[in-house]
Amino acid sequence: MLSLKSDTRPEWIREVAENLDEVLIDHAHCEKKAAGTAMNLLFAYVDQEPLCRELSAIVVEELEHFGMVLDLLSRRGIRFRRLAPSQYGRKLNDLVRKLEPGRGVDRLLVASLIEARSCERFAWLRDHLADAELAAFYGSLFESEARHHSSYVQMACLFAEEEVVRARLEELAQAEAEIIAVGETPVRVHS
Repeated sequence: MLSLKSDTRPEWIREVAENLDEVLIDHAHCEKKAAGTAMNLLFAYVDQEPLCRELSAIVVEELEHFGMVLDLLSRRGIRFRRLAPSQYGRKLNDLVRKLEPGRGVDRLLVASLIEARSCERFAWLRDHLADAELAAFYGSLFESEARHHSSYVQMACLFAEEEVVRARLEELAQAEAEIIAVGETPVRVHS
């Protein structure tokens, strides 16, 4: 369903529990970046009306999630602040081809893989966090992340035939698995 080629390593959830405040702050930044990515794609491909309609809905939903995470941080007395970002997104974006239409396909598929990994990580948080409020919160976000993953893959099909998109998704998913396997310190949503 999610096109991922690897599972999260079990140690990740322990690392999250030990650094929960920072992971929650990172999650807020991830939602903000997801909204920005969708907005950038909307501006880049403004001539594709179906894509623009779908992306505008994603922008709104990602900004709503950003607000929800900010509210969660506030309730917990955690100050939202800058963090050193994960290198995950940059490494994935380095794989994007330079020329169209491949560039459009890749940008959308990279966004789809980030959403898929978020979905998988949110399931881990839902199923493994002892904090009932956080478990419920991440459970509530799971479905939208899966939907965004699917939407980005479908939008990529506006730029190339489905079999071409699926083949490229396989290649990028394998590269994503290699990136996630390396991991990062400190722990992040996508480390």
